[in-house]
Amino acid sequence: MRYLPAYLGATAALGGAALYALADFQFRFTLDTNSRFSLLSLSKDTSRRSRRNPRDQRNRRGHRVYTEPPHRDADEEREAEKWFDDAKHSVSITNEDGLRLHAWSFDPDCASPNPHCYVICCHGFSGGPAQMAKYAHRFATMGFTVLTPASRCRELSEGRYIGMGWLERRDLLQWVRFIAAQDAQARMLLDGISMGAATVMMACGEESLPPNVVAAIADCGFTSVWDQFMFNARALYHLPRWLAGLLVQGMSLIAAHRAGYGFREASCVNQLGNVRIPMLFIHGGADDFVSPASLDKVFQACASPRKQRLLIPGAGHAMSASTDPVTYWKRVNAFVSPLFDQ
Repeated sequence: MRYLPAYLGATAALGGAALYALADFQFRFTLDTNSRFSLLSLSKDTSRRSRRNPRDQRNRRGHRVYTEPPHRDADEEREAEKWFDDAKHSVSITNEDGLRLHAWSFDPDCASPNPHCYVICCHGFSGGPAQMAKYAHRFATMGFTVLTPASRCRELSEGRYIGMGWLERRDLLQWVRFIAAQDAQARMLLDGISMGAATVMMACGEESLPPNVVAAIADCGFTSVWDQFMFNARALYHLPRWLAGLLVQGMSLIAAHRAGYGFREASCVNQLGNVRIPMLFIHGGADDFVSPASLDKVFQACASPRKQRLLIPGAGHAMSASTDPVTYWKRVNAFVSPLFDQ
């Protein structure tokens, strides 16, 4: 019995070391784009394969990693991709952290453009500006001047750590101020998918949000970084809640030390309590990556008296516009048009 305390202490130390190692690996895998284990390198590999066969995406070892149903707007997507490549103009700024950020801008694609009307389209975690091509094209045909930023660490933008929307919210505000400096009468719509939606929600809750921002659309955004990693730890790795909590807490502590933010502070729900502009929240009913329950939570948290929500039955993650494009764009048009005098 006299050795029991030492045995228990050694066991706890080994368990703590193992948990830290796992949390460190998950942090580098998910959020450190300089890591050789970075998830983004896998995403780039599977995206190349998906262009050959979008329903059969495989990683380097040949294992299938993601399968999605056919897109009902596939023709529109192909047209938008060509327009995106042909019409884009390069723009760049330097953010508050001294990072060079890049975006593509697009002129309105219609006979009667709306003067002083802009939309900023924010891509998701594993995407880039081209992920927003069909959204950008739709808004361009509605008369908007469009900006599609590459978030920090992506494409031509500098940076190392992914902020899951929390670091990126400041970058988005920088883009808003950039447009306002070019056009003092600018009226802007913010639009985001997945992590881009979280970026939009978090930015809209900032006291420093310029008055040029008129409205925002958040499609399949999560409630907080903590909640999202907890959901993924349980859904993807099937960890019990207590172990998932320890893992996510470890990742959060590492993120606070290396990237400058903790997972609990990075909360869309908290930020939405400060929002006053009109908001449209959208989610897919079959989303297995960001829980559909997030839709009600962010909607209820939003303090704006002018808020709407749309649930698309059967739509997977970031698939609402492709699953039911008619309903999706009918609601978006109905939300946007009165606010921008269309």
